[in-house]
Amino acid sequence: MIIVIFRSRLNLELQAEYMEWAKRMSSLAEKIPGHISHKGFVAQDGERVTLVEFETEEAMKIWARHPEHVAAKKKGRNSFFSEYNVKICTLDRESAFPVV
Repeated sequence: MIIVIFRSRLNLELQAEYMEWAKRMSSLAEKIPGHISHKGFVAQDGERVTLVEFETEEAMKIWARHPEHVAAKKKGRNSFFSEYNVKICTLDRESAFPVV
């Protein structure tokens, strides 16, 4: 499994426009073969964290290269975000409760 950790700070004056783009990106991501899940969180200090899980690195790369996602990333760099950080991780171990 590949896990993408996307941490960002949003320029608040563009929040409404960002939410429309984010909704579209979520819809597209779910259609990528190998997409498992994605979920976003917002901390009290305004930092946003999105976790995205893919079955394989190739599935993640398909998402990374999707033309609309490429345009969204450019829009993010140019206007939506004051800062961001992306980490791409490989799952080494997992445990859960209750055991599934």
